[in-house]
Amino acid sequence: MVLMLAACALLLVITTLIHYEALRGLSVALPRLRVPSRAKLIAVIIGAFAAHIAEVALYALAIYALALWLGVGSLGGGPVPSPYMSLYFSAETYTSLGYGDVVPHGPLRMLAGVEALNGLLLIGWSGSYVYVAMERFWNADADREAGSGSL
Repeated sequence: MVLMLAACALLLVITTLIHYEALRGLSVALPRLRVPSRAKLIAVIIGAFAAHIAEVALYALAIYALALWLGVGSLGGGPVPSPYMSLYFSAETYTSLGYGDVVPHGPLRMLAGVEALNGLLLIGWSGSYVYVAMERFWNADADREAGSGSL
């Protein structure tokens, strides 16, 4: 139980740091890009998506390692999940999709609950960041052209 609490806390901290650094990096880099403002929105989406992929992969690695090396649970009834099953389950859980075709057993159930809540929060954070970026960049080129147009 203590091991799972520690794993959950560590994953929460690491995924939050990954997300923070990804969004902070975008905030620093985007104003310097010499591309149309609307193209910067594509960079925001790709950057946020890449952060989510890294976070899902980190949870999958933790699930796989905890089941394989520490024997603290399993996925789908088998003794040790495959890396693919761990990644699939992690993506399904992180997004709160919850098909239910792969079910955690043992202490991994706690990790699954934490991952779902963490994914929900980080996806919400990305959504609010994308909204702010859209407000900032959506009409920036048109506003700049209108401001420098002839009278």
